[in-house]
Amino acid sequence: MRNAMLTRGQNSYSAVLPRRAIGSGNRIQLYDPAINAMNDFTREYPVTVDEDRQIGAALNDMVRLGVRSFLVVNELQVVGFITSYDIEGERPIQYIQQFHDVRRNEVQVAHVMTRWHDLETLSWPAVKTARVADVLQALRDTNLMHLLVVDAESNGSIVRGLFSRARIERQLGVMAAKTG
Repeated sequence: MRNAMLTRGQNSYSAVLPRRAIGSGNRIQLYDPAINAMNDFTREYPVTVDEDRQIGAALNDMVRLGVRSFLVVNELQVVGFITSYDIEGERPIQYIQQFHDVRRNEVQVAHVMTRWHDLETLSWPAVKTARVADVLQALRDTNLMHLLVVDAESNGSIVRGLFSRARIERQLGVMAAKTG
């Protein structure tokens, strides 16, 4: 049975980022509102990478910034999502095997990212009424470490935020993360 919070195959191939607001919290509990655990892009700027950046440079950027993922952009439009696992895993190898004349230092973010229309996302209306436990279940259902939150509007999609399994578990504390 598919989790009702999940969406896939957005109608467009990109989304925009929202305007910023203020504030953010730290400690959470399983039955707190899910928005308390979300990286809210109206409050904190998302980290992004251009789709034509070389994957080694993108991985170095992740290490320097202390993050494990980037929204991928092309001319200020979100076109995909990439994680350190995408860069360090099989995707670059598969790309190189497919295009034999390519070396690893020529592989770009666009070659190994998850494209916007292939992303599993959470809908903003569902997140507004969800609890932290619901988001953790969605992360488990998809076997993903990150889920983007998207507000589908008539003129396109807006990326509202991001849930990170590692961040949620840190915010819950060791004991709560193990029992959740």
